[in-house]
Amino acid sequence: MPLVAAAVCPHPPLLVPQVGAHEPVAAREPALAAVRRLRAANPDVVVVVGDDPEALAAGSRAYPPGAVGDFRGFGVDLRVALGPRAAAISDAAVSGPGGAGAGAVVDRLPLSLAVGAWLLAETGWAVARRGLGVSPKAEPADAAALGAGLAADADAAGERVALLVMGDGSARRTAKAPGSLDERAGPYDERVERALADVGIDALLGLESGLGADLLVAGRASWQVLAGAARAATATATVATVATAPAASAAGWNADLLYADAPYGVGYFVCVWEREVPGDDGH
Repeated sequence: MPLVAAAVCPHPPLLVPQVGAHEPVAAREPALAAVRRLRAANPDVVVVVGDDPEALAAGSRAYPPGAVGDFRGFGVDLRVALGPRAAAISDAAVSGPGGAGAGAVVDRLPLSLAVGAWLLAETGWAVARRGLGVSPKAEPADAAALGAGLAADADAAGERVALLVMGDGSARRTAKAPGSLDERAGPYDERVERALADVGIDALLGLESGLGADLLVAGRASWQVLAGAARAATATATVATVATAPAASAAGWNADLLYADAPYGVGYFVCVWEREVPGDDGH
């Protein structure tokens, strides 16, 4: 049972207090609580998954623990490393994607992974970490395949893995939203909320890439990575285990939706998926 838990969190830069001038953001504490729930699952490694515009050509991009999130573009001199033991980072050391640039030694995280790195750092959890940036244009089948690959890699390595999946819903929920109002945005986000709350793997994989792009959804592909990973992990369970799982635990998982709202006209969701296998004490 290598994939042991997953948390879904939004990634607005305002989630980081220094960026928002310490403005209270309702999703912040639920997001931190979700990360603490991951910690309780006692994984060996956390893989942070999120939209990555720099992965458009390749479809995905792996980030090592030394990759750094940089919030200076939001007016704050704040950098946070993905891994817990990375050394202090100088301005000259932070490069663009792929380490391009003279003297560059580390990669720059996309916003989604940078906020995820901040959440992990804020909880003081010194767990091993890796990052996976996903093209926001990845088709559902391709995103699911990435998730299945994460589950297979964890199984092969014998690692207990947790996923921290960063993603926002539609940015078109109200007239004052970043993308203005689109009447399809509310029903779309309701589908996402139900799918997360019900461990609706098929429902997540059924989210259309084109509609998501129209609605400025910055999480669709990443949620589908989660769905692919959970489906692959479930497939490794025995028939008896699946058959004896509680009815409320779809596909051998339990879900706890901690937050769902649309402040600023953008859909934010915080949810925890925890693996339930009879006879396993989580250690």
